Amino acid sequence: MFGIHDIYLFVISGLLLSIMPGPDTLLIMARSASQGFKAGSAAALGTGAGVMVHVLAAALGMSAILATSATAFLVVKYVGAAYIIWMAIGLLRSKPRAAAATAAPPLPLRKIFGQGFLSNVLNPKVALFFLAFVPQFIDADAPNKALAFIVLGIIFNFNSMLWCHALALFTARASASVKVGPKVAMWFGRATGVLFIWLGIKLALSKQH
Repeated sequence: MFGIHDIYLFVISGLLLSIMPGPDTLLIMARSASQGFKAGSAAALGTGAGVMVHVLAAALGMSAILATSATAFLVVKYVGAAYIIWMAIGLLRSKPRAAAATAAPPLPLRKIFGQGFLSNVLNPKVALFFLAFVPQFIDADAPNKALAFIVLGIIFNFNSMLWCHALALFTARASASVKVGPKVAMWFGRATGVLFIWLGIKLALSKQH
């Protein structure tokens, strides 16, 4: 159907790729640990929305620009790296909530969604991943390759959302069960910030091919 083949292999491969840790995983875990499942879910949905942008762009051929234009790739790469490092700085500057009456309130869910969306949509490696991975499961004589690409992208994103929400639920429950104190949560956030800086630098130094 739609000129798609080896769908089961695609699903299994997609799930294994989703489980691999990265900026999305760290963001979901950090928000789930600090603000509970709803915050982790908001981050997951934000990353999912970012994935769909890449899927639609790749299906329409727009992401091919990132694969062929060094300038476009560099611009998106550096903007994405800068945003990840900016989020990392915010985590590194976090303070225990119980330390002062003026402690910052929980981050609104819409902002957490925006963080997930931007951290994903500003990562050109995601666009290149879809351009390299998805076409392997589309027949050369498929009647509508763009439609087949979108269908596979939706399947990939749906399975990824199942994993991300399971991760958010597990992290939120684990955080609640061990009763993480303000200082522990602060240092967890700072450790995540250090990892985000590493990921941001890694993204900035990544090559187009």
